[in-house]
Amino acid sequence: QVQLVESGGGSVQPGGSLKLSCETSGFALRPYAIGWFRQAPGKEREGVSCMSLSGGSTYYVDSVKGRFTISRDNGNNTMYLQMSHLTSEDTAVYYCAVYHKDSDCERDPKSGFWGEGTQVTVSS
Repeated sequence: QVQLVESGGGSVQPGGSLKLSCETSGFALRPYAIGWFRQAPGKEREGVSCMSLSGGSTYYVDSVKGRFTISRDNGNNTMYLQMSHLTSEDTAVYYCAVYHKDSDCERDPKSGFWGEGTQVTVSS
């Protein structure tokens, strides 16, 4: 059974850091592109970051560049999103997803397999 499970969310003060994990099961992560998305209350879902299946290409939405880092551990079938210098604007439910094609993460995000999400709240 294909499954993606996010963890690592929680509450943090502005300026703090969190590292999200997404453990996958039922398939090998290696041949898939990966992505992280988020949805804040009252807002549309937003693509945060993507990484190609080779790991050699990454994408970040402008608002997180220099603060967030996407990574993957194919041996453990897990992907990560390291988040630092968090602000209230980063408050959202964060989702991980995997894709057969590198381009789908940015161009056709709904085509992927998705996790259930983990809440990140940045507040003083």
